[in-house]
Amino acid sequence: MRTLSILVIGAGIGGLSAAIALRRRGFAVTVIEKDPAWSVYGVGIIQQGNVLRAVDALGILDDYLNAGVGFDAVEVYAPDGTKLARVPSPRLLEGRPANLGISRRALQRVLGDMARNAGASLRLGVTAVAFESSGEGVTVRFSGGHEASFDLVVGADGVHSQVRATLFPEAATPAFTGQAVWRYNLPRPPGLDALHVYNGPIGVGLVPISTALMYLYVTTPEPGNPRYPHAGLAAALRDKIAGCAPAIRALAERITDDDEVVYRPLESLLVEGPWHHGRIVLLGDAVHATTPHLGQGAGLAIEDSLVLAEELSRHDEVEAALCAYHTRRFERCAWIVRESLAICRGQIGEGPAIDNARATAAMFERVAQPI
Repeated sequence: MRTLSILVIGAGIGGLSAAIALRRRGFAVTVIEKDPAWSVYGVGIIQQGNVLRAVDALGILDDYLNAGVGFDAVEVYAPDGTKLARVPSPRLLEGRPANLGISRRALQRVLGDMARNAGASLRLGVTAVAFESSGEGVTVRFSGGHEASFDLVVGADGVHSQVRATLFPEAATPAFTGQAVWRYNLPRPPGLDALHVYNGPIGVGLVPISTALMYLYVTTPEPGNPRYPHAGLAAALRDKIAGCAPAIRALAERITDDDEVVYRPLESLLVEGPWHHGRIVLLGDAVHATTPHLGQGAGLAIEDSLVLAEELSRHDEVEAALCAYHTRRFERCAWIVRESLAICRGQIGEGPAIDNARATAAMFERVAQPI
């Protein structure tokens, strides 16, 4: 396919990965981001073996690994703290860790630097307010009033995607699951060499993200989707873990800063129909937002980006490339969304309880398959 001019909407993990992947294939890429500060909260994220494999294909693996900390297993605990299993994670790259824990801010720096170094143009504080499609491309009107034409537009603008709302007004919208996640950074204890997962109605995880830091995540049932005032968030999180395992309760005294607590209601979304309309296509959370129970949300977006770039390079027609992209990605992404939601529902009593050790092993087996 001839060199395409491509607009990527959203400078998050998916959008930046798309910029890198598309530039490596020789396409001209502009990325716009509505947040002029380009802010991201400071807690961490888990990147598993399939993500590291995808990042290797992007050509940025060493920078990625240097920004976080690797680990090779998941340990599963009962609500009382009894260790139930240590599940080895498959290493998909020889000589590299199976998983990576990394700060979201560090991840953004790596992806942003690499996108710009690859030649992508990044514009902050800009939104796309209207699209006019033709058979050959898309004319986009921006928030500043100016217009520009592109051969392809990629909507990577997250779970509450405005591109999706414009493109598919009848499509499913994000649904609150009945559960929320709390996150907080803490000093990493010397023995934390794996992701530690605690089962129960209050789900807890400890994730190493550097030699000095880990992050705590806590999933809680939140009937009615309440909103917590900012003042008192730390105390609220301490209350949530008051009945957890002793090792988790012992962390409570260090949870003191309201500004450092990240609270997010969990939503789920799967667009069952097409992911593109004409020359506008969606990726990442805009079409398959998953709860974090299997740790694959960001990874799926990175994989989407690789596959989209591959198919655009492989086909002579954009329409054929976008159809092939959807065919390759739908079942894999749908499986993660549905299995993650099943764990969520089991935790809040709306479905059968899911064995986390088995679910984790099944996930690793699934995502180890080629994309």
